[in-house]
Amino acid sequence: MRLSNQTLAQLPGAITRPGYDRAEVKIGIVHLGIGAFHRAHQAVFTDDVLARDLSWGICGVSLRSAETRDALTPQGGLYTLKVQDGQGAHLRVIGSVVETLVAPENPQAVLARMSDPATRIVSLTVTEKGYCHNPATGTLDENHPDILHDLQNPAAPKTAVGFIVEALARRQAAGVPAFTLLSCDNLPSNGHVLKRVVTRFAEMRDPGLAAFVAGVASPSTMIDRIVPATTDADRTAVAAAIGVEDAWPVVTEPFRQWVVEDDFPLGRPAWEAAGVVFVEDVSAFETMKLRLLNGSHSTLAYLGFLAGAQTVAEAMALPGMEELIEGLMREEVSPTLPALAGFDLPAYRRALIERFKNPALRHRTWQIAMDGSQKLPQRLLATIRDRIAAGAPCDRLVLGVTAWMRYARGVDETGKPIDVRDPLAARIAAATQPLDDPDKIVAAFLGLTEVFGEDLRADAHFRARLVDTLLRLLSDGSVAVLQTWRDRDGSR
Repeated sequence: MRLSNQTLAQLPGAITRPGYDRAEVKIGIVHLGIGAFHRAHQAVFTDDVLARDLSWGICGVSLRSAETRDALTPQGGLYTLKVQDGQGAHLRVIGSVVETLVAPENPQAVLARMSDPATRIVSLTVTEKGYCHNPATGTLDENHPDILHDLQNPAAPKTAVGFIVEALARRQAAGVPAFTLLSCDNLPSNGHVLKRVVTRFAEMRDPGLAAFVAGVASPSTMIDRIVPATTDADRTAVAAAIGVEDAWPVVTEPFRQWVVEDDFPLGRPAWEAAGVVFVEDVSAFETMKLRLLNGSHSTLAYLGFLAGAQTVAEAMALPGMEELIEGLMREEVSPTLPALAGFDLPAYRRALIERFKNPALRHRTWQIAMDGSQKLPQRLLATIRDRIAAGAPCDRLVLGVTAWMRYARGVDETGKPIDVRDPLAARIAAATQPLDDPDKIVAAFLGLTEVFGEDLRADAHFRARLVDTLLRLLSDGSVAVLQTWRDRDGSR
């Protein structure tokens, strides 16, 4: 049997189920990019409070693949959330997703749902590359092929930007107020970035439309929860626990955090009742999380993958990795962070180390390593800029960057190919694979100004540190380089 509204009553008593009548739920949120993270984070917060107001159900939209729709539609949108750590697991069925659509199959259905006056929030988890922007500047990539397509085909867009602007154009024409845009991706000032790219896209379409889009509310957010990709083993374990098949459960950790700027002209769910923190300015929280959690995650993912670690927990067990990551957060990242009154930063760092070491989460280093060219500017390079400006060392941060360079070339330390998933993968391979001189390799990477900007490209001292660190990675290997950090920081 399959998980569904009809089989909910048959689940074991220990399984938590939706505490509201799903038949009465109406759609008020359209979410673009309905992947595992959304279903383990925003959809869960919404499920927590949906009984208070049944008008906030979610329509999840896949911008690429039909897999999520094909898995969830036969289940009425239901799926299992498995929260686990080293102490055990708790299973819960989430019911807040009541419709799933696939944009390439039926863009008109997506646009109709976004244009519906009942839709008051359009949220996004489309990853950094989904914004079709220049990561170094935060501006729209006006030459992006999908952006050019959407300008020529506004009624059949491919990108989140294209869908948002076309839906807003239809709402403007119908006299319907604009929905709130809610970015939930790991970008600094994500709401401002989203507003910037959609406004610029609207300007390229029609100045009158741009004025309407410029008035859209787009609060910034900080999101935090570690959500590995679901595996067949996860599906088997969940089915055994709940007694029915679930085609797409999600597995996550107990920790969750969501900080949001409270700017919702058409209203919002009572998320504060589920623990969401509403603030006037989220920037200090997002900077802290991007630099401490995400910067550390990327660093350990590249080094761990090169050292043969398939998961984050395995990477953290490598000799020297915990010392490296703890020192990265304490010595190089924390001094760059804005003050957060009453926030215990050392406790947060300690909690991150323990979360990374969680043996129950098989979070793949390869998954975190995806799209490095889009992630590094905010996760590592922004911190490096601050350290350079302060005249302070950033050796651990530089190691994270050079580990990405070593990984992104597409060949591991044994000579086997790496399946590099990155928008710039082809350019990187063509520019760097033929090279064996670290100085030339670094020069080729620094030529990616959309990643490094002109300032870091021109910084001779930064370049020299990259060359020296890459030389050690190429000659000694990641395991030996990590060992030096255990020897250096192990006594602390």
